[in-house]
Amino acid sequence: MYTAEISRTSPSAFLFVIDQSGSMDERMETEQTKAQFVADVLNKTLYQLVIRCTRADGVRNYFDVGVIAYGDSVRSGFAAPLGGKILHSLSDIEANPLRIEERVKRVPDGAGGLVNQPTKFPVWFDPTSLGGTPMTAAMRTAAEAIAEWCDAHPSSYPPTIIHVTDGASTDGDPSAIADALKQMSTSDGECLLFNLHISTTGGQPVVFPASDSGLDEYGRLLFRMSSAFPDHLVQVARDKGYDSVSGESRFFGYKAGYEVIVDFFDIGTRASNLR
Repeated sequence: MYTAEISRTSPSAFLFVIDQSGSMDERMETEQTKAQFVADVLNKTLYQLVIRCTRADGVRNYFDVGVIAYGDSVRSGFAAPLGGKILHSLSDIEANPLRIEERVKRVPDGAGGLVNQPTKFPVWFDPTSLGGTPMTAAMRTAAEAIAEWCDAHPSSYPPTIIHVTDGASTDGDPSAIADALKQMSTSDGECLLFNLHISTTGGQPVVFPASDSGLDEYGRLLFRMSSAFPDHLVQVARDKGYDSVSGESRFFGYKAGYEVIVDFFDIGTRASNLR
């Protein structure tokens, strides 16, 4: 399983499900709010997917990509012209950022120091933090989009859903719809659902555990909602220093700070067998 070649004629899909509830306005160690930091990481991830799939002839549509945002409502995380549906080809994503911002990054100066270098940063997804946490409705919206995608791509590498939240669901238990989502499949395997809980409280995060021991009730819920670690991503995680990861681990993080958030997105979007 999870061995299908990813190509323009047989793409895979990434769907990001992002909590934008009112509590996402809390500030992280980076001084950004949780909403701002997650939006930056997501926009950078989208840009890296575009770069990874760009060849001399342009952006190749190895992936369909979507964002679902939930807070005061459940909606596409993209604005017009991308806002009308959930999943879009990568070339459509590349062609329709909200804006291009000028950012500054620190780069080596060749003499052992660092200098500021201006860089272009495309933005597709804006941070907001408003309302409750309708996680169940968001998962249902994801399931509808993924079911349609799997029907249209029956032999493709299955979709990956990356869900980021900072709090408990306010519209009931999302686990049943999450289980249904994980059971959706192509001939190459079941859909992958990765859950990341983020926190500003500090302390030791729980990242990629093999059991739910030591977790509180909400942590155990998200653990059960999460897919087991696909074999081909185990080494990717170990290369980033998560030495205890195995096929028994769940792709799940709890009470994560900013470093884990970056790693979670990076590892979760590494699909093998790109042609």
